[in-house]
Amino acid sequence: MRTASRLRRIVAAALTDRAVDDAAQVGPLLDQVADPIAAFLGDGAYDCLCVYADMQARHPEAAVVVPLRVGAVLSDTAETAPTQRDRHLQQIAEIGRLNWQRHSRYNLRALVEAQIGRWKRIIGSTLRSHTAAAQTTEIAIAVEVLNRMLDLGRPNSVRAA
Repeated sequence: MRTASRLRRIVAAALTDRAVDDAAQVGPLLDQVADPIAAFLGDGAYDCLCVYADMQARHPEAAVVVPLRVGAVLSDTAETAPTQRDRHLQQIAEIGRLNWQRHSRYNLRALVEAQIGRWKRIIGSTLRSHTAAAQTTEIAIAVEVLNRMLDLGRPNSVRAA
């Protein structure tokens, strides 16, 4: 979803280890992004008011796409000024959780998690270089290797009729 203003999607998946509160890392993560953000995708660990507040403060136009917890309730202002979270909760009640996932494009998160898993399995979970310039080069080479591997395994399909 790129436009002329270079909007980006942030997918909060596999960014922290188990000892760290995922939602608390959203602010520092957003501080690293200078470009406008179109959407923030995260798993249920990010269903926290602080995530919505961090996104509203830094990128008010961005969509926060996070599945709500089972016991989620509407906010006190849902009738007069519904929040993004309130609207998601209302949509889930109206069309169901699976349809909400399709409608909100939440399933993109699973694709990104698969890419991160592929990276860790093939390249490794840590960078070997110590300087920022060398790490940038290491990442560029790793991306090229993964893309080439995907191209080799992807069939070239041609419509016959």
